[in-house]
Amino acid sequence: MIRKAKVRARPQPVPGGMNKTEQAYGQHLKRLMMAGEIEYYAFESFKLRLANRTFYTPDFVVIRDGMLELHEVKGFWEDDARVKIKVAAEQHWMFTFVAIKKAGAGWAIEEF
Repeated sequence: MIRKAKVRARPQPVPGGMNKTEQAYGQHLKRLMMAGEIEYYAFESFKLRLANRTFYTPDFVVIRDGMLELHEVKGFWEDDARVKIKVAAEQHWMFTFVAIKKAGAGWAIEEF
């Protein structure tokens, strides 16, 4: 009798829930808010329409110095995600778009 090996699927993020990188960044934002460096942050609180049936949901909305920033957190950047944030930044120029990537013990930040 041949036994099949059990294949364990990678856990998928829960829709509306944070992955580990987003959780770590959320803790970072919490520390910034407690230190008075930002006024507010929220996870996936709204969507921007980019085209017909195409939306962009920023990971975090952050208010810093009274200005709204939209933060996108990635462990690594795929081409389609980078294109989407660039299109969103062009169409919704009134917001500051910030790409966040884990970098050692800190965070690499790129503004659009």
